[in-house]
Amino acid sequence: MYNLFSRLSFLRPVLTTDFLTFLVSLGVTLFYNTPFWGEVFDYISPAGIMDWLLLFEYGVVLTFLQFFVFVFLVNRWLAKPFLVAIICLAAAVNFYTSHYGVYFNTDMVNNVLQTDTKEAGELFTWGFLGYMIVYAAIPSLFVIWVRIKRESLLRSVLRRAVVVLASTLVLSGFILLTFQSVSALMRTHHELRFLVTPGNAIVSAVQALAPAQAPLPDKKIPLESDAKLADAASNGNSKPKLLVIVVGETMRAANWGLNGYERQTTPKLNDRNVINFPHVTSCGTSTAVSLPCMFSPLGHDDYDERYIKSHESLLDVLKHAGIDVEWIDNQSGCKGVCEGVKNETLSQQGFPGLCASGRCYDEALAERLKDELKKTSGSNDDKVIVLHQLGNHGPSYYQRYPKAFSRFAPVCETADLNKCQKNEIVNAYDNGVLYTDSVLDSMIAALKSQSQYSAAMLYVADHGESLGENGVYLHGLPYSIAPKEQTHVPMTWWLDKDFIGSTGLDDDCLYKNADGKYSHANLFSSILGLMQVATSVYKPDQDITSECRT
Repeated sequence: MYNLFSRLSFLRPVLTTDFLTFLVSLGVTLFYNTPFWGEVFDYISPAGIMDWLLLFEYGVVLTFLQFFVFVFLVNRWLAKPFLVAIICLAAAVNFYTSHYGVYFNTDMVNNVLQTDTKEAGELFTWGFLGYMIVYAAIPSLFVIWVRIKRESLLRSVLRRAVVVLASTLVLSGFILLTFQSVSALMRTHHELRFLVTPGNAIVSAVQALAPAQAPLPDKKIPLESDAKLADAASNGNSKPKLLVIVVGETMRAANWGLNGYERQTTPKLNDRNVINFPHVTSCGTSTAVSLPCMFSPLGHDDYDERYIKSHESLLDVLKHAGIDVEWIDNQSGCKGVCEGVKNETLSQQGFPGLCASGRCYDEALAERLKDELKKTSGSNDDKVIVLHQLGNHGPSYYQRYPKAFSRFAPVCETADLNKCQKNEIVNAYDNGVLYTDSVLDSMIAALKSQSQYSAAMLYVADHGESLGENGVYLHGLPYSIAPKEQTHVPMTWWLDKDFIGSTGLDDDCLYKNADGKYSHANLFSSILGLMQVATSVYKPDQDITSECRT
């Protein structure tokens, strides 16, 4: 084998590290930035020679900008591994951006870092593997095949100085030529910076992994010091209250049957005469942002990641008031929300009939709730249970429900959504919604059958999902450009008569007010209001129930 390579060595081109770096930079510009070029072409709509010349100038700037950065990071020994890593990163990022319409910003990198192995595994499809062979493996083999030119240290330094100087002049000149056009483009389409590959992933990863300007406190800061049950809640005249908060995953309001969707995907909830809120917006477009925000006193307009990470959550306030709080997870964790309260994650051992391949159907949450109701028999403490669903987490929608719920067909049975027709994707997603409807109905049935508590259930999704509208799939787009499919989420409440009576609520008023416009920002004070917790962090104007309490 060595002799064969030796005989073929004359076929191997001999290149300097600078020229090889330039070739890779040019290749990245031409072949790994297709979403960026698609947006630029839409903006410029080239119709004449000057438009095409402007596009050429954009290409020169992008190529030399990457080259100018990369050339300082390579030498004879590091060039090949570094450039292979750049090619593989650029190929992977371009695949997901072009196939699913995702943008690689800091939030997306945080999502990737917080995704468990089961979620990540679903994204490694045969389509992705084939793409990486063509766009990563083959170019990488070329980089490995090339021979790096040997030269003296002095010659190498002098050549590098000339290359850097020439690159600086070329880059500066073309930036001046395109500055007016680029600045106008970025002002109107500032999200384009998240499409420049691989810079988008590299910069966002550095920002996500960089330590905070000041370290977070060792112990989370309490939101209040005065939380207690209001007198009306502890007068001894009623049963203890139980509120079940179901956090839906990747559920969009557009496909929620109670919201008027053309398909009745929530028939069982419809028969329960629940209170449905059709106009609710999320705090973010990803679980990493929305979930902590939902249980904080902040909403999207006041979102402050550092504040949320350094302070206790709504669950801690409830706990300080003397309420028994528990978090039960069927997802990739509570993102720090449940650190101060009892929490557990469902396992295959606990529900072997409902779990497979490390995943549990959400029906296991309903069964776990029934177990919890049996455990707490005889308790007089108010209780809040949070159930975090697997929900409709994509792209493998077909794996989110048992076969018995395959009402809408045909369905997309692959995580590579580009291989499916849109109606197949929507059918699989709607079957998942239908299954969620059944799971929630089962939880309501369990709450109705018990007599220990006055009970209520609140369901709300963390964010929505794109199903191919305008070529966009999944979720996680920057909020400023995210379509409503990713920010408009369903919210539905069920309250039994004892709960309504013990809290002095007027259910007719709740039904009437349900048509208002709400957001995740309303959850914090609304839940405090439902559980009748008196505290300085409660805001009556954000409590959905405040106008309906006699």
